[in-house]
Amino acid sequence: MTILAVRKELLKVCSIAAFTAIAAGTLGTGQAQALVLTFDDLPAPKFDYGSAIPNGYGGLNWDNFNYKTAQTSNPSGYIYGTVSSPNVGYNVYGNPATVSTVNIGGGQFDFNSADLTAAWNNGLDILVEGFSGGITKYATTVTVDTTSPTLFNFDFLDIDSLKFTSFGGVNVGYGGSGTQIVLDNFTYERVPEPTTILSLLTVASFGVALSRKQKQQQKVTSKV
Repeated sequence: MTILAVRKELLKVCSIAAFTAIAAGTLGTGQAQALVLTFDDLPAPKFDYGSAIPNGYGGLNWDNFNYKTAQTSNPSGYIYGTVSSPNVGYNVYGNPATVSTVNIGGGQFDFNSADLTAAWNNGLDILVEGFSGGITKYATTVTVDTTSPTLFNFDFLDIDSLKFTSFGGVNVGYGGSGTQIVLDNFTYERVPEPTTILSLLTVASFGVALSRKQKQQQKVTSKV
């Protein structure tokens, strides 16, 4: 194989790789694979009431969210709301709780869905808000009971913070009280940074330019 032929093959491979990269980037921006956080891969909680969900879990920051082994509160919405065993998340003391990318590298994410249950009160209302740069983009109120989880599809796009505020409902007499939320199968996607997409476009353009230059050189050579 001549040097010219080798260069031609290398340029062809470069072009194919570039177009493959940009295609993958395009699919990634619109069809990124969702991550499902079940809290089951966290260490065993230190106490019956659980442990704090550590910042960085799932690449997110967790404020006022604990996780616990559901069987330690039976009967309750904790055990009836378990989708994936053994752990579930909940808002400590029933107070507002947030999930965000703040202090975890920044960036935005899409909040797709979650399974929600009430720990102690039937007819518990949960206000779920999505923010970007401190501005409210989404606000949805859902109502849950203690007997089984409900899957809610939120589809909050391009947010950097998510807030859960629970209130109301009627205590069902399980032996506990409060407006705690039972959270399981938290599903979300990280939004690719614009610089990543730009890099893919640059690689693709470079491959196309090299291919065109090679074709021009071949035309000149054939005429000599």
